[in-house]
Amino acid sequence: MKKSLLALAVLGAFAGAASAQTNVTIYGVADVGIARTDTNAPGSQATWSLNSGIQSGSRIGFRGTEDLGGGLSAVFQLENGFAIDTGALGTANTLFNRQAYVGLKGGFGAVTFGRQYSPFHIALDTIDPFETGLAGDSTGPFGALGGYPIRVSNSIAYSAPAMGGLTASAIYGLGEVAGSQGAGRQLGVGAGYANGPLNVQFAYHAADQRATAGAADADNTKLLIGAKFNFGVASAHAAFGNSEAETVAGSTKARNYLLGVSAPVGAGTVLASWNRTDFRTANAESDLIAIGYTHALSKRTNLYTSYGRLDNDAVLGADSNVFNVGVRHKF
Repeated sequence: MKKSLLALAVLGAFAGAASAQTNVTIYGVADVGIARTDTNAPGSQATWSLNSGIQSGSRIGFRGTEDLGGGLSAVFQLENGFAIDTGALGTANTLFNRQAYVGLKGGFGAVTFGRQYSPFHIALDTIDPFETGLAGDSTGPFGALGGYPIRVSNSIAYSAPAMGGLTASAIYGLGEVAGSQGAGRQLGVGAGYANGPLNVQFAYHAADQRATAGAADADNTKLLIGAKFNFGVASAHAAFGNSEAETVAGSTKARNYLLGVSAPVGAGTVLASWNRTDFRTANAESDLIAIGYTHALSKRTNLYTSYGRLDNDAVLGADSNVFNVGVRHKF
């Protein structure tokens, strides 16, 4: 009997040690708001809607680490996006549409495999005063040619260990198009420097957007250089981008310019930005002006409102504007 009790005690000690090495966190965001959208298209009327994920995409996720010893850890993250206004999946027939990866982390940095954020998105999210959310954020202008590269599926990513404020990362997404080594693949690199009030970001993304092996070239490349500086009373934000996309009709080019400010006011923050997209091939410009405000009710809950107005040259279509107001809770 004593031997059995001793054996159970030893097994319990081992189980406790094993569980102590594993850390799993459940987290999420519930974000919903009311939006008014006016496209100003001929015969159209402004529409009001209840939308999910205006400031931050509504989600529930699981992330964890396991200590493998010798400074090596296993890491994973599974993140599901959903529409809180309807309860539907963020992407039909896809459970973890936001992130899904597993990998290893150690003194060498981290190597992960799956569906992951691109370095381009991480860089713009860092610089944009609206943090790529709310009406008037910078994802539309910087994604004007070929779309905005927020995530990369079928990807292998590497993040180098931070050194004195310097960070670097790279991602490669396999195209997995039958009969072609290059169709559908993506490549991204990023680097950053954060020291005190200064944060500088660089990113490059290239995507072969051919869906079939024999399709015409459809390469899309994007370059981003940005910085923000915290003066105490307010932070200044600035970025430059260059895009080029190949189509059947030929190559199109665009440049992006971002100037913004964010300023704390009591329990809230005032946001403002100006984005210009210079469509060099079409010899036309588009300006996006935005202003917003977020108000913290607690560390996890805040209210928000924002307004964005897009002014297009005539060849680019009608002007448009969006207003929204809502609440976000993080858990």
